[in-house]
Amino acid sequence: MPVCRKRYHTGFENNSPGPLSLPPWALTLFALSILIGNGCKEKKVESTTPAPPEVEVIRVAPQDVPITKEWVATLKGFVNADIRSKVSGYLLRQDYVNGTVVSKGTLLFEIDPRPFQAEVDQAKANLEEARGALAQARAGLLEAKANQQKTEAAQGKTEIDVKRYTPLAKAKAISQEELDNAQQANLAANAQVDAAKASVSTASATIDARSASVDAARAALENAQLNLGYTKIVSPINGIAGIANAQVGDLVGPTTPTPLTTVSTADPILAQFAAAEQEYLSVVRGTGKTTSAAQAAVKRLNFDLVLADGTEFPYKGRLQYIDREVDVRTGSINIQVAFPNPGNVLRPGGYGTIRSVVRTQRSAIAVPQRALTELQGRYMVAVVGDQDKVTIRQVKPGEQVGSLWVIQDGLKAGERIVVEGTQKVKEGMQVVPKPYEGPAEKLSDKLSRKR
Repeated sequence: MPVCRKRYHTGFENNSPGPLSLPPWALTLFALSILIGNGCKEKKVESTTPAPPEVEVIRVAPQDVPITKEWVATLKGFVNADIRSKVSGYLLRQDYVNGTVVSKGTLLFEIDPRPFQAEVDQAKANLEEARGALAQARAGLLEAKANQQKTEAAQGKTEIDVKRYTPLAKAKAISQEELDNAQQANLAANAQVDAAKASVSTASATIDARSASVDAARAALENAQLNLGYTKIVSPINGIAGIANAQVGDLVGPTTPTPLTTVSTADPILAQFAAAEQEYLSVVRGTGKTTSAAQAAVKRLNFDLVLADGTEFPYKGRLQYIDREVDVRTGSINIQVAFPNPGNVLRPGGYGTIRSVVRTQRSAIAVPQRALTELQGRYMVAVVGDQDKVTIRQVKPGEQVGSLWVIQDGLKAGERIVVEGTQKVKEGMQVVPKPYEGPAEKLSDKLSRKR
């Protein structure tokens, strides 16, 4: 609807003719226009100020906040035994079902034993031969010792003859020739004794050599028996046997690049993850204790495992191993946590998320994450003052606990901050604060569930 004006065009401007000079029908129209114009009222333009926006606020208060850390972990068997053949041969049989639980000593594979049985038989024959040669050498030693005793007895007689004939020859009771013959006989007897002793030494050396041959033959037999035993490949541990990598008829041996299979102990199962060096030091130092006490405190930590499907594993984990060194390439240290795994539900090679409350920050200021606004790497919160006016303040966030962030600097206990409606406010704006009506649970309940 058009707005009526106060001034009306009467036709008198610019020396135009007056109304009396108009025809009767024009005068009638002119009179009607005047009446209609007098009935119009001027519209008033009112300037309105928008009402202050309503925002939802909370009053921050110090509270004990459990600091939770999370890491991506890989599941590993507590013991992973690669099953390999210690001897070369053709695979004759697979004696287990792929993927089943096996006990220590369970027969897994068999290699054709015939070549190794032949080696055992040959080694036994060689051992018997060596033992026969040893027995013969011992008999020779006995004979040499008997001959030595015989020659020593003969030498004793000739020596007595020399002693008896010497004074008789001086007294001319016997001839010098008889004395000379006795002396020569004694010399010959001494030579025979030396030869007999040499024979005994030779026989002793022969026995030593034959004994060494027997030992070598016995060792060869034991080695052949071991190789024959290696044709039956058994599980060294209790665990789950994986799918076989070799088929019946394959030529396998110690140099085969892949193991025949792997047996893993899955109860307990290990979750391995890499923690940053800074995180490790923060956890250890956060206990505020001596080094030994801090390490003991770390070992007492409880760990939760969130599986790949998002469900939480019902059993708690305990720290099992911390690696001896920090990886210089990644700046992280490997940590393993052991989880009970009854029924072998979890299998090596799986993934999950490890979560643990590593420490508790006392009297911390924690606010919902939605209360923070990020601007070019800086984090801001809207603080509502006593006059219900907004102050945009930069804060320094610390650890994140679920949907809450711990504020290290920039907020004080008792201050009110905007949680809902941060997009409506700006510096110095007047607002109408209302209590935060977010999720029904309290902030303290959120924190308590993290403990």
